[in-house]
Amino acid sequence: MPPWLWVLLLLGPVGAFALNAGLPPPPPEVDRSTPTATAAGFLDAAHARDGLRAPHYLDLSRLPPETQAEEGLALARRLVVVLDRTMWLDFARIGREPAGPGERARREVLGQVATARGPQDIVLERVDAEGGPVWVFSADTVGAIDTLFQEHGSPLLEMLPPVFFTRPLWVLETWQWLGLAVVLVGAWALGRLGEAVTLRVGARAAGLTKSGWDDEMLAAGKGSIRFVLAGMLVAAGARFLKLPPPAQETVDLAARSVVIVAVALFVLRFLTRAARFLEDKVAKSPEGTDVARVRGLRTQLAILRRVVEVAVVLVAASLLLLQFEAVRNVGVSLLASAGIAGLAIGLAAQKSLSTLFAGIQLSITQPMRIGDTVIIENEWGWIEEITLTYVVVKVWDLRRLVIPITQFLEKPFQNWSKVSPEILGTAELYVDFRTDVPAVRAELKRILEQESKGLWDGKVQGLQVTDLSERTMKLRALVSAADSGKAFDLRCLVREKLVAYLQAQPHGLPLLRAEATPLPLPEEKAVGPALLAARAGNT
Repeated sequence: MPPWLWVLLLLGPVGAFALNAGLPPPPPEVDRSTPTATAAGFLDAAHARDGLRAPHYLDLSRLPPETQAEEGLALARRLVVVLDRTMWLDFARIGREPAGPGERARREVLGQVATARGPQDIVLERVDAEGGPVWVFSADTVGAIDTLFQEHGSPLLEMLPPVFFTRPLWVLETWQWLGLAVVLVGAWALGRLGEAVTLRVGARAAGLTKSGWDDEMLAAGKGSIRFVLAGMLVAAGARFLKLPPPAQETVDLAARSVVIVAVALFVLRFLTRAARFLEDKVAKSPEGTDVARVRGLRTQLAILRRVVEVAVVLVAASLLLLQFEAVRNVGVSLLASAGIAGLAIGLAAQKSLSTLFAGIQLSITQPMRIGDTVIIENEWGWIEEITLTYVVVKVWDLRRLVIPITQFLEKPFQNWSKVSPEILGTAELYVDFRTDVPAVRAELKRILEQESKGLWDGKVQGLQVTDLSERTMKLRALVSAADSGKAFDLRCLVREKLVAYLQAQPHGLPLLRAEATPLPLPEEKAVGPALLAARAGNT
């Protein structure tokens, strides 16, 4: 053993002089008594770029004493950047006692940092110092700081003033907040630019094809592409800011949520535009003259589109919720008890599921379609809207009748346009027995041909005597129209014109007939003097 080492041993403990001999005495606020105190104190001092406190938490014994003060602060800055970027210390798992049992009596592993050569342990070590043992970052950890910083840090961080490394809010430093703002603005601008370029290039490519589906897809993507691109750019750009794991996870969560919502909106828009495009395409084709087929297709598209929309919303909501660990744990628990949970959900949602299946069945069987004329609940109207749970009937006086969709499958109703919108209408009149029926029939023909104003379709017209009573006979005028609305107006017109015609006839409207018959008087012998006197006076 060299003589000078004997002198040091005689003067005091080796550790008292070997630990950071080139640094001034530690300030009173430097607490290195436990691993928890050392970890917390180092993070606070290093984030504040405190050159008096931060180096004391490192074992700088491998550095020359004359460079320990300057190099110690630089190493502390680099180490805190590496820790913020790669680890998030869980203080609940760090020792709170000056010395722990077994191996933890002198060594505490905070975690590992991945490197190209393999994982590097970040270790706190209990060493002897003046005043007693203290906990500091081990010499091996300090020796690996430069290598770790080359992989997980940036030289730019050492050029910024200390003011940029303060933490004004949450776990992010000032330079990270500024960088995040720049990333957000840049991602939004680049997202809009990328969307414009994509739509322009896509429009030129779509112009070379005869199919209209690519045009509808581009139109649906307008407004959604920018959010998808912006979300991806934010997630990628945030990685250059060396954010702490909680902050990086929050940014990634927000970016993924924006992308999921944007994709879901794109799918919903495309479904709406695709349904409208398909309706227009069928309407312009030779099959478009078949009104029943067009209505059936419109009904099927409306119901199936709503089914797919519900599925898209559910999938998007599930993807959003599954990003949270608590929801994932609940999902695992539900899967573990899938039998009981499935039975409970099935019983609870029995009514909702039956309604959903009723809507799907309605789209396939089509007992009624959008635009059909129906009579239900003693109301006459048109099918205006069909959803997965209810049907809206537009009544003739513009009221809306909302009926559960299951009622159309469980109860009878009248559909006046099931096969075709063409319909027959009647106008009934009560006339006198001496009315000239052939003349009324001729007048009906004249009204339909000259005064129907396009309401009559020219197919059916007739007049018949359908009933007799002791005073009148009933005439029924039968006419046809293209749909129920025109049929109602035509019936009112025919009724009005025929009544006006009958008023002008001498025997058109019913007459009330009465017959007077003289009654024989009783025998004079049976008549009293008072009755004879009254009779003589009346005569």
